[in-house]
Amino acid sequence: MKTIIQSPDFTANTTLLGFVQNNIDKLEFASDRISECRVCLKLDRSDEKENKICEIKLFVPGDNFFASKQSHSFEDATVRAIEAVKHQLTRWKDSKAHKAHINSISNDNED
Repeated sequence: MKTIIQSPDFTANTTLLGFVQNNIDKLEFASDRISECRVCLKLDRSDEKENKICEIKLFVPGDNFFASKQSHSFEDATVRAIEAVKHQLTRWKDSKAHKAHINSISNDNED
């Protein structure tokens, strides 16, 4: 899986980049079909305490997944965004398995 991490509003330190990379790498356990992952870390210029944003885009052949979470820290926003895309991947895999099961039942009934 190719991973691209961007931080257009600031220069991310190596600790933050390492944290994001380690957590993104765990997505490969959710699906081996992920071809690319793009992470964008942004700062919201508002006065709110929760001004750190993490956006994750996953590219899977035939489908794309996206999650954006905002929190008080980039680490928390990253973890929450990863949980969101994991949930989307799980639902996608379940729907694919369900469709395959339905197709196999209908093919068995035709014989």
